[in-house]
Amino acid sequence: MEKSVSLAIKDRRSVRIFKDEKIDSEKVKNCIYNASLAPNSSNLQLWEFIHVNDSKILDKLSKACMKQNAAKTASQLVVIVTRKDLWRKRVKANIDFLNNQKKQQLITEKRHKQALNYYKKLIPILYFDFFGILGYLKYFILQILGLFLPVVRQTRNSDLRVVVHKSAGLAAQNFMMSMSAIGYDTCPMEGSDTLMVKKILNLSKDSEINMVIGCGLKNEKGVYGPRFRVPFENVYKYI
Repeated sequence: MEKSVSLAIKDRRSVRIFKDEKIDSEKVKNCIYNASLAPNSSNLQLWEFIHVNDSKILDKLSKACMKQNAAKTASQLVVIVTRKDLWRKRVKANIDFLNNQKKQQLITEKRHKQALNYYKKLIPILYFDFFGILGYLKYFILQILGLFLPVVRQTRNSDLRVVVHKSAGLAAQNFMMSMSAIGYDTCPMEGSDTLMVKKILNLSKDSEINMVIGCGLKNEKGVYGPRFRVPFENVYKYI
């Protein structure tokens, strides 16, 4: 029986030493599917999930992750990858979906038109760039417009990278909560040679590594200490 959401969140810890036991790849795959259901910016889904169970690749990735215990002892690894470069394909996929919804009369004419304008006009304005030059041009124009009305100000390549990585982070959280719910443990790792990881996995040069997540069953020594959080009152603001 799966845990409740609250219990899964409470039980999830970053496990840095896993038991020398196998976990079910199909169950991990189902958790990755849950990751793909995460909310994301403009529903562009600019991510990929690399599920690694091959022992030779695991060993290579362990080295790329600086031989961290969470990588060395992991039964499997899941690599969260961002793909900002695929925005055109994702736009087309959304448009095809909307047109199919319209064909089946599952969406109103007004809503269909609004959504098409969003994907055909606004998204290209935000995502199309030329060596970063257009991004800065859009940025400065919007700062001026922002003196008179609310505008989206994050238009540079660096801004959009943040947007895409935020979406990937939401997906990673979905994955880790799903793993916790079924009694599996995880450890998200940012400490890795991302270029080496990309070469090992033969990823596109335009892809970026969001994080590598170790997966397995918790060794009793795998959690290095009790959970610490600053007082909730220090981070909670009620208006």
